[in-house]
Amino acid sequence: MAFEATKREWGELYAFFRLLADGYVHAGTPEAGKDETCRFPVAMIQREEHDGTRRYIIEKEYIHIQGDEIDKRIPREDFATVAELILNGVRDSRTDDVTSPDGVEGFLDEVAIYDLEAKTDDRTDFSVAYYSEDAPLTGMCVRSRLGTMFPLLDGGRSANFKFEQTGVRFAVPTINKINAEGEEDDVLRRMLMIERLGGVLKYSDVADKVFRSNLSMIDLHMGRLLAEMTRLMWLDDITKVSDLTEAIKSLNPLKIKDELINKHGFYEYKIKEFLLALANGMRPAKLYRGTDSAIAGLLFVTGDGEVLCYQRAFRQTFADFLFQNTRFERGSTEKDKYGYLERENGTYYFKLNLKVGLLKR
Repeated sequence: MAFEATKREWGELYAFFRLLADGYVHAGTPEAGKDETCRFPVAMIQREEHDGTRRYIIEKEYIHIQGDEIDKRIPREDFATVAELILNGVRDSRTDDVTSPDGVEGFLDEVAIYDLEAKTDDRTDFSVAYYSEDAPLTGMCVRSRLGTMFPLLDGGRSANFKFEQTGVRFAVPTINKINAEGEEDDVLRRMLMIERLGGVLKYSDVADKVFRSNLSMIDLHMGRLLAEMTRLMWLDDITKVSDLTEAIKSLNPLKIKDELINKHGFYEYKIKEFLLALANGMRPAKLYRGTDSAIAGLLFVTGDGEVLCYQRAFRQTFADFLFQNTRFERGSTEKDKYGYLERENGTYYFKLNLKVGLLKR
């Protein structure tokens, strides 16, 4: 009997089957392409199910599956066949919910896969042993352009920045009129109305004290930098991180010397450090100490179905990939509680929200 799953769920399973079928994964380039000169042999993948841990050991012609209730060998070519069925099914579907292609459900039963998304507490999707099945496991997460991707940062109201409303003092009816301007998510119209009426939005602080401290681990002024980039996203409709960084160099909100900006690449460096921290597990509302998490790399599925590997061990390539292939996104104002003038201790503040995702193409 067929069942439905989202393209994101199918994308994770596709990457898993593709690695088992191929027995290797190519390194990715900063431009999200395949590095033909570098590929990593995959010896074993460990994946969590609701009923325990599974080990998928790659042999010459078979995948040896080991678990509490299973010990069997399945031909590798079967994994390749099913991976192709999944890829074609996802590509052919015009909706996010994709019905399982013929033959896929029976295969999942045969290899005892009941959860399309692995059940882990450390936010990895599965762990890979490269080169040898006894090698240390590398925790990987999957992001796929075949469907909707989880954001790198989707912190909700914890990822808000506060801008103090200065310039003129608005009466309460004016405040109400500003907050009623436009549709619910039309943040730009309210920002422009404040400006038109003589108001100025001046950066004040990171709304959440944990997120403020987390950002300070990267740079004491990181909150201001990201807040100004977020403001720029709304005002100039620039979303790509590399483009926003280029624009912020001219704005220079931290008022640093030209030599540091141009010769040392200060702003590029700080943003790459921020993106690497996100990829390695930093979250707004969770204390971040700069230590490595269980996530040690990213498996990126392109629109063509190519699986690319980015590992923490290859730090510069990973950072360049994130810098070139991420964007700022606009979250829901209702969910994330931003985009309106709000009174706090007698002062009005306007909040903007930070959300970072991978480019879809």
